[in-house]
Amino acid sequence: MYKLGEQFQVDYESAKSNEKSIIQGKKFRITILTERLIRFEYNEDGIFEDRPTKLVWNRNFEVPEFQMKDDEKYLELSTKYFKLFYIKERKFYGGRLNPTSNLKVELLNSDRYWYYGHPEVRNFGAPKNRLINKRGKYDFERGLYSVEGFASIDDSDTKIISENGVMTDKTTKSIDIYLFMYLNDYQLCLQDYFKLTGFPALLPRYALGNWWSRNKDYDDYKLKNLVDEFSNKDIPISIILLNEEWHLNNYEKEKDLKTGFTFNKEKFKEPYGMISYLHSKGIRVGLNVNPTQGLYPYEEYFLNAKKYLEVNDKGIIPFNALDPKFIDVYLKMMIHPLDALEVDFYWLDTNPNINRLNTFILNHYHFYDMKRNYKRRPMILSNNAGVAAHRYPVLYSGKTLVDWKTLKQTPFFNSSASNIGVSWWSHDIGGYYKGIEDNELYIRFVQLGVFSPILKFGSDKGKYYKREPWRWSIKTYAIVKDYLKLRHRLIPYLYSEAYKYHKEGIPLIEPIYYRYKEMYDDVLYRNQYYFGNGFFISPIITKKNYIMNRVIHNFYIPDGVWYDFVTGKKFPGGRSYVSFFRDQDYPVFVKAGSIIPLSNDDNLFDTTPPTNLEIQVFPGRSNLYQLYEDDGMSDLYNKGFYIKTNIDYNYLPNNYTVIVRALEGKSGIIPKYRNYKIVFRNTKQADEVITYVNDQEIKNKHYTSGPDFIVEVNNVSTIAQLTVNCKGKDIEIDAVRLINDDIEGIISDLTIETEMKEKIDAVIFSDLPMKKKRIAVRRLRNKGLKPKFIRLFLKLLEYIEQV
Repeated sequence: MYKLGEQFQVDYESAKSNEKSIIQGKKFRITILTERLIRFEYNEDGIFEDRPTKLVWNRNFEVPEFQMKDDEKYLELSTKYFKLFYIKERKFYGGRLNPTSNLKVELLNSDRYWYYGHPEVRNFGAPKNRLINKRGKYDFERGLYSVEGFASIDDSDTKIISENGVMTDKTTKSIDIYLFMYLNDYQLCLQDYFKLTGFPALLPRYALGNWWSRNKDYDDYKLKNLVDEFSNKDIPISIILLNEEWHLNNYEKEKDLKTGFTFNKEKFKEPYGMISYLHSKGIRVGLNVNPTQGLYPYEEYFLNAKKYLEVNDKGIIPFNALDPKFIDVYLKMMIHPLDALEVDFYWLDTNPNINRLNTFILNHYHFYDMKRNYKRRPMILSNNAGVAAHRYPVLYSGKTLVDWKTLKQTPFFNSSASNIGVSWWSHDIGGYYKGIEDNELYIRFVQLGVFSPILKFGSDKGKYYKREPWRWSIKTYAIVKDYLKLRHRLIPYLYSEAYKYHKEGIPLIEPIYYRYKEMYDDVLYRNQYYFGNGFFISPIITKKNYIMNRVIHNFYIPDGVWYDFVTGKKFPGGRSYVSFFRDQDYPVFVKAGSIIPLSNDDNLFDTTPPTNLEIQVFPGRSNLYQLYEDDGMSDLYNKGFYIKTNIDYNYLPNNYTVIVRALEGKSGIIPKYRNYKIVFRNTKQADEVITYVNDQEIKNKHYTSGPDFIVEVNNVSTIAQLTVNCKGKDIEIDAVRLINDDIEGIISDLTIETEMKEKIDAVIFSDLPMKKKRIAVRRLRNKGLKPKFIRLFLKLLEYIEQV
């Protein structure tokens, strides 16, 4: 068998289950992997699979607690989650009339049960590939999240991974099913799934910044100008992803080929110098590659490849993902020379309609080939192969239309990906092609992108596709710039949440319907989601009312007390709201007691751990947040080269303390000294502020800014303990959000005579019954108020009445 590199080998011992978890007969084998996870195998010849497959890499779980009753004919197994009944040696399927007659698994504490062939119609599904299919609808496939409390995965028809890392076929036909019986404990189900298939990969830190990718004919000059524009305008980007025009792509009569692995020297005279220049600016480089058209004679190392692989009658080496020799030669002679130029990652831009097995093989070998060099953490951008996609970040949802429908479908797509444990999906901000370029749509796309797993700009060829912020109106440019800077400021938070996803299996996005199941079918609220530990997002996906110049937005606030992230306004939870959002506003909320770490460095192009760290703390309850940091680029974190810092907030209404202390890891990973800016949101000036580094009291600078109280402490060792204690009376500002403030803002911004505004105010905020207010508004027409404004204020009265 062909031998691939060590980086592709998998652990065969880990693929074997503990014998104490196995119940085996002549034709069946049942393995209790956890209290929630069962493996069912059936083979007429009694041959069972202990090798790793495409999907399953680890079956060596600790033996869970379970009870067993059996005799010569019957088997009964139970844990605290399920009770299993099986007639030994029978086929699992009992037939159409009584499908549970041979095998039945009851979900305890419910009236539900599973059997082989169960349709699982209440499974919510997860994204398959494209954001929108040809019919303009979601294209979902079965996931793990179901309101039934169970889900199964069929691993019967799969590929085996040999000890050499080569994909091979199974030698026998058998049934191999994994059943998750979790009731309401979906997070535990995900942990079982990740332990079975491999935990999510940890992204490089730079992947959490702003990506730039336009299908544009860049060269050295154009690329430098682009970077200079972003730099001069102080708009950070962390990735430039070169699309289809960077490589040689013409062969005889064939023009503009997708395949290519050799830089076009007419455009990029010195590729290594160009890449080094981008690296010096803090920007990483990705290349669009697509080997499915084959390897062409114009490649720099084609003659070397030809020594090992046969050409067709056109003189081209055909693509063959199932041939390990092709994969080996392709990687060594097409990809490794690009690696030597210090390319950071690759976009596997294959046709989404190609065989998904081919997609999986390309994704798998590209990703694990990057593990040759510990200094470069693996990442690819690719289509979803449908098998353990969490192992191969980042996924791309394809070319989408520039329209509001694309924006509207994106949040639900992102959150539904968590139904199969995937977080890292990317979409083209603003849409990819066609449609109408629109200021408001562009702004809303960017705002959603800031609070999405990946923020990637992308568009088709054409000079009238505007993705550069400075090509829009002054207002749009200012808003977008602020949000793109915020994205880079959020990287300390996002990276800590990415680490939790990698280590604990907690997805970055949690749909609202996980906690409020009834929201799944509610079109007003089902797009809302939790974004990591701290944020709750209610995306704006509709156009504004152009008379009031605001979006009328309905949203639900979960149980507890929440704050608007920007204004600090308080929103008591467990209820619905209507509010009015200007272009620059976005409904982002944080829960009482939340701790949000932000970069305060001037150079936001640098995505490494910041020297200047801002910590925003919201009042109302004590809390603990763990900041995770490493070099963000290499795999050295697996060898202990990281640092975890606890941020501990102890809250009392008149006495509150923040303690920042390194908890675990090694020094030298992050800046030796750090300047801290602790921002206590919605908090008055404290009467007394004391700061300590370890046991030594040190000076601080403290002041108020709007509704916030700020304490600054500089030059603090990052392995020391910083303590900030504040005392005072009634120091929390009770800034409950009032709809009156919203209405006053709307009236103030309208192009109406000032005297008329006073008359409108007198009616809207009077003590009159609502019916009489409506009559009074209509009568203002006699005093010159235009009909369009009358209709507006009658509508606003409806919203006030709802509140």
